[in-house]
Amino acid sequence: MTNRIETALIHGAIREGYADKKGAVNVPMYLSSTFHQESIDEFGEYDYARSGNPTRAALEKAIAELEGGNRGFAFATGMAAVSACFMILSAGDHIVITEDVYGGTYRFVTKVLPRYGITHTFVDFTDTEAVKAAVRPETKLIYMETPSNPTLGITDIRAVVEIAKQHGALTFLDNTFMTPLHQKPLKLGVDVVIHSATKFLSGHSDIVAGLVVTKDEALGNEIYFVQNSFGSVLGVQDCYTLIQNMKTTAVRFNEETRVAMRIAQFLHAHPLVEKVYYPGLPTHPGFEIHAAQATSAGAVLSFSLPNYEIAKAFVEAMKIPVFAVSLGGVESILSYPAKMSHAAMEPEERAKRGITDGLLRFSVGLENEDDLIEDFTQALEIANKIK
Repeated sequence: MTNRIETALIHGAIREGYADKKGAVNVPMYLSSTFHQESIDEFGEYDYARSGNPTRAALEKAIAELEGGNRGFAFATGMAAVSACFMILSAGDHIVITEDVYGGTYRFVTKVLPRYGITHTFVDFTDTEAVKAAVRPETKLIYMETPSNPTLGITDIRAVVEIAKQHGALTFLDNTFMTPLHQKPLKLGVDVVIHSATKFLSGHSDIVAGLVVTKDEALGNEIYFVQNSFGSVLGVQDCYTLIQNMKTTAVRFNEETRVAMRIAQFLHAHPLVEKVYYPGLPTHPGFEIHAAQATSAGAVLSFSLPNYEIAKAFVEAMKIPVFAVSLGGVESILSYPAKMSHAAMEPEERAKRGITDGLLRFSVGLENEDDLIEDFTQALEIANKIK
């Protein structure tokens, strides 16, 4: 029997012998750096915790099942996961990457990879023809992030996969904003799916973690080689916490996406708000494409206020959300991308991507929705006085 994803989120990590034989309903924490071997001639499944640990294996098996892949990998952070995937490339390889990408990924691609002879081209991935035009003979990877961070640009996943196949390139996709609950990139032909599991999969702002899933055995072996070589694996206690937190992803994320739509509609109708970036709104240019490849619009939205002074007044007037980096927690998180998630990006590059001094990003939590709307209302009233 194949379980639906809500069931798999709860039971995926404890199936097939991972649970303690004494009947524990939670995956045990194997707090051991090394493992006894019964024979000098034949070692067991585990030998050293960097290479493998039963608790981490349970988590990796679970995320592989959730994404519909054949192998999963757990990393110390989301950026460790992203970096490990890039490191299967070689000198002389070229990457086509979405220009509206997370600031940490931008930093790695622009500041680290060139040292190893790996080049890149940033492209507006909402324009499939532009993606196609950017591919070179040496292009080995097309990297997607959809919805993108922070302006929620939408990539036509199927179209980009087709371009990659025509040129023999791999496709990677950062699925952090949607989770496997609402978007399944591997089923759309993507080769590698990446998550900052710090965000919605964990959902409690208590750990940092990265997850990767592959569907091809050879590609999975390559990523495992990098993971084992670099050693940036997720610690056992964080693996346990993530397994526990993932069990409530469906109830958390479904509610957060429902409330996000209401807040997006509220902001869209407010005269002080210049623009709302949320793929659930019919006015969003990627609305139809997103609806064809995902089952919700997610729980993150961004919106533009007229200038920095108004944005500053708004942020300081808000009372409920945490004002912080990151997203995906049970607490709503308000962020200022220009100085937070995309601070690593040069000002002129931010401007090209619509990351203005008035742009704010909001990750919807689990507070009462009416309380959130009331908080937005009073903060916008105060900010409007600056205008």
